[in-house]
Amino acid sequence: MYKAIIRPVLFRFDPEKIHHFTFSLIRTISKLPGIKSLFRSLYLVEDKRLERELFGLKFKNPVGLAAGFDKNAVLYNELANFGFGFIEIGTVTPKAQEGNPKQRLFRLKEDKGIINRMGFNNEGLKAAIAQLKKNKGQLIIGGNIGKNTQTLPEDYTKDYLDCFNALHPYVDYFVLNVSCPNVGSHAKLNDKDYLLELISAVQKANSTFNDQKPILLKIAPDLNDIQLDEIVELIEETNLDGVIASNTSVDRTGLKASDTRLKDIGNGGLSGQPIKDKSTRVIQYLAEKSKKSFPIIGVGGIHSAKDAIEKLEAGADLVQVYTGFIYEGPKLIKDINRALLKKAQ
Repeated sequence: MYKAIIRPVLFRFDPEKIHHFTFSLIRTISKLPGIKSLFRSLYLVEDKRLERELFGLKFKNPVGLAAGFDKNAVLYNELANFGFGFIEIGTVTPKAQEGNPKQRLFRLKEDKGIINRMGFNNEGLKAAIAQLKKNKGQLIIGGNIGKNTQTLPEDYTKDYLDCFNALHPYVDYFVLNVSCPNVGSHAKLNDKDYLLELISAVQKANSTFNDQKPILLKIAPDLNDIQLDEIVELIEETNLDGVIASNTSVDRTGLKASDTRLKDIGNGGLSGQPIKDKSTRVIQYLAEKSKKSFPIIGVGGIHSAKDAIEKLEAGADLVQVYTGFIYEGPKLIKDINRALLKKAQ
């Protein structure tokens, strides 16, 4: 029903406007009697065999919603009814910011992809915390954090620390987003020396809390083998809890969309099916190079149960969806979990 009726209607309108409309719609209808139970009966798959334990956390199932969908933590309680095992909110920055000028979100229908240059648009820390205080504890919540666009280079770490310290009581794990191609000073955020400084500072802050939270690093899918080797060294050197592979890509190779269309869109991060193989390669390389010495959350181009299993077999411990959720609908989560149960038989 979603792909045959609902998606064609939604895809006739501006992607960002439809995103906000869909949020409002889900939030409104979820308040109606019986709707929560209906959604859960349609999409939720509960089975002990789906549970995963990772960095001290128990996930109900290995399928999560990637950051960027529920930026301001306004819908995670309702989205839990679609069968996710965990949801990552954000990217959250200390101050609210508008992000890049619109139009900044584009569908590539023929490629089953999306290009975005949102620019960390979000309502800031205070707004996120106000929403997270409403957490009904239905599933694990991750906090994806970043810096404000106008922050000076010498204050980057302070932005991450402000987010980390303020969100610490409200999320179950953290993700340092240093690989988004749509924010300024991208080069510094990927410099190994700076990453050592940032990770060390956040870990030091973490040590001041009684209940220390897992910290992960989100990396780009466009890294070459030398850069991936540096990531493995970085994780081993800092004893970081894990990696999310991967963020969006700046590569446009092999797209069905015309050169004219891509030129009209301009810059931005590509997600969805076009980056599936690129993301899987990164996962496999990290897993093999590190001899699986740290957990990996695989994300990028998951549009089917087969795609998810491919990520897991490449070395991912958990997976996340975003663009696939938009193109395939909530049945995708159910399909993945059912396929994993069938595989476990």
